[in-house]
Amino acid sequence: MLYNEYRRKTRQIRVGRVAVGGNAPVSVQSMTNTDTLDFAATLSQIRALEEAGCDIVRLAVPHPDAAATIYRLKEAGIALPLVADIHFDYKAAIRAAEAGADKIRINPGNIGSDDRVKAVAQACRSRHIPIRVGVNSGSLEGELLEKYGAPTAEALAESAMRHVRLLEKFDFDDIIIAVKSSDPARMNAAVRIIADQCDYPFHLGVTEAGTPTSGIIKSAAGIGSLLLSGIGDTIRVSLTADPVREVIEGKRLLSVLGIEEGGVEIVSCPTCGRTRIDLIALAERFETAVQEANIRPKHRIKVAVMGCAVNGPGEAREADFGIAGGIGEALLFRQGEIVRKIPEEEIIPTLLSELKMLADAQTYND
Repeated sequence: MLYNEYRRKTRQIRVGRVAVGGNAPVSVQSMTNTDTLDFAATLSQIRALEEAGCDIVRLAVPHPDAAATIYRLKEAGIALPLVADIHFDYKAAIRAAEAGADKIRINPGNIGSDDRVKAVAQACRSRHIPIRVGVNSGSLEGELLEKYGAPTAEALAESAMRHVRLLEKFDFDDIIIAVKSSDPARMNAAVRIIADQCDYPFHLGVTEAGTPTSGIIKSAAGIGSLLLSGIGDTIRVSLTADPVREVIEGKRLLSVLGIEEGGVEIVSCPTCGRTRIDLIALAERFETAVQEANIRPKHRIKVAVMGCAVNGPGEAREADFGIAGGIGEALLFRQGEIVRKIPEEEIIPTLLSELKMLADAQTYND
């Protein structure tokens, strides 16, 4: 994978069946928004997330009794790694570890005394469960807020590293770090400060990013800029939306950055006065059709949906296949060669057929 050629070198951490860091693929996470005690609703949502391609799922464990749901999910056959999200109650973290959690997320700003952190570390170490040090600008330690005057990048970085060193003091180094802020620039800067101080893998995310309208853009800016610098091992696109949408957008982000090993890359032109085909509608319909068909090639497939004969043929030839639009029709290209003309109403089914054929061939040949 090209990303590994310029990627920050980190140790590798196992979260259940998923490897994080090292040369492992960048994984996509989300979090359930059901009441964890509502087992049926939580199970249903996790299955939907898994179907969407989620690699790791986090669920709130606000008190020790909620940890029982983790055990029940495992009994129900959930193989997706489960992360217990812990705030305030360290006993909930210990119970979650006992129930079979694949990772524990604790926040140094609210977990409590060093003795409580030590107890969590011991419970996780004995079961080979990693800990995610999750620092959030909204729940930073009071003394650091007083020191820096605000949840600055330096404050976030100091909070994270202080807690990492505390875990190391308790002979625990199975750690993933996450520092999040609703400000992409602040999150970005904090991660870069920490990246120079250790080799632990990073979970990236812009917290409280908002609705999909703005949240996707903020996440792409904050997460994407770090990934393009070779920093990042697992991501969550946090949105005020159905968690499945977070997974879809996370996968899409990795795809457009060329980081995801598989997937479908669609390139399409912005249209101009030369366009003689309804390209905007065609491109949107094709993108939706690909998502609904749930086609997931093992290796990247590039499809060009172009509007005219100026840039169209060149882009289509660079793609695995594609079209260059004309008046009510289009030229179909495959591996740089013109295949045939197709009428406008047949473009979407033809492109889907080509995509399925190529994806199936990858599976067969592998």
